[in-house]
Amino acid sequence: QVQLVESGGGLVQPGESLRLSCAASRNITSIYVVDWFRQAQGRQREFVARTTASGVAGYGDSVKGRFTTSRDNAENTIYLEMSSLKDEDTGVYYCHALVSGRDYWGQGTQVTVSS
Repeated sequence: QVQLVESGGGLVQPGESLRLSCAASRNITSIYVVDWFRQAQGRQREFVARTTASGVAGYGDSVKGRFTTSRDNAENTIYLEMSSLKDEDTGVYYCHALVSGRDYWGQGTQVTVSS
């Protein structure tokens, strides 16, 4: 099993940048896939980004070219670098891992983009 703790959310203006962190309670080299999702108020949870232990990354269409996800294996942390933020990026951001067939979610961190 694994515990995931997100941090780094906050209030920013459109066009600004923010970096989210997802700290894992175990060695992340043993977690092949870690995803980022977000959920805006009144909307379904949306896929944002994926990182694999082999270094492959993938992104949702709405964030391609603006967001970058990466891993720091020494810190057991997964990052989501967000740039050129827009109002529609507002929401609660969650990291997710699938370990031994079970889904694990963090508690989420709020990102608000507003002028």
